[in-house]
Amino acid sequence: MIRQLLETTAHTHSHLWEFLYYASCGGFSLLFLLVFRNKMPQDQGRAFAVNGEKSKGKARGVGILFILAFVIATFLFVQIDWEAAILLVLILASMLTGFLDDAGSTPWGGLKKGLLDLAISVGAGFTAWYFYGSELRLHSLFAAFNEKCITLPVWLYIILAAALVWASINVVNCTDGVDGLCTTLSILALTGFAVCGGLSFCSASTEELAIGMICVLLPYLWFNASPSSMLMGDAGSRALGLFLAMIALRSGYVLLYIPFCLIFLLDGGLGLLKLALLRSVKIHILKNTRTPLHDHARKNKGWSDTQTVLRFAIIQALILIVTVTALWSCK
Repeated sequence: MIRQLLETTAHTHSHLWEFLYYASCGGFSLLFLLVFRNKMPQDQGRAFAVNGEKSKGKARGVGILFILAFVIATFLFVQIDWEAAILLVLILASMLTGFLDDAGSTPWGGLKKGLLDLAISVGAGFTAWYFYGSELRLHSLFAAFNEKCITLPVWLYIILAAALVWASINVVNCTDGVDGLCTTLSILALTGFAVCGGLSFCSASTEELAIGMICVLLPYLWFNASPSSMLMGDAGSRALGLFLAMIALRSGYVLLYIPFCLIFLLDGGLGLLKLALLRSVKIHILKNTRTPLHDHARKNKGWSDTQTVLRFAIIQALILIVTVTALWSCK
């Protein structure tokens, strides 16, 4: 907003505005976390989670603080058009539904959360189609080294885009069970999209938004590193899941979501798949594997929280390096 007003009367250096944007993202996030941390609801501990009792008494739902920091900084320092504005609204909606669940005296039921996620996901699917079109761009890495573009029927594109957003919201939410894990994996995924930011074809670049979100996450990670003093809760994890999916959709190369978010998909997605198969067709897979996988690593393998985060992050970082190297080699 400020950038748009000033650039109408003066020539400004784009790098200066980028610096101000990133600095404001990190600064607002740190300020909000320090000022409002004691006003947030306290976690009651999770009876069935591994080490769930250790979370009792910690500030919970602080995702609302760093997500608000991101939205405010983006509104002030990034050129906002209708696409960017709706993206911010979707992030706020996902954050708000998560925060209301965090702040409630009793957790929301699965049906209520599922319907809310569905409504937001369908809205995101329509948004993606309206602003990005129904073309599925296949980078040469995924198209036998011959970049292709497939135009999908509008109804199919909307369904697939909504499904991606819904899945992303839930797998990222499931991964938020170990101090620092969800945040670290999000930063790695966003780094991948930032490196490939030149693929974006929207007014506010994918690279710019991805780095902005990284900047708001870093102050939170400082307090969330094991042993943590605050937790993002559903307010943060659900908003991050939506953001990662929308960044992939707006980049035009949605298949990059798979390698950049692979640990999210395995850690949180296997548990959702296991539950869905058991409830729908009574098929029980991974009988000897605890899900999410971070609980299996801690409970069955005896890994500490720090070992779990670092080892998962190392695997994701290696996947990220291989993918980015392959993408650049195909240029």
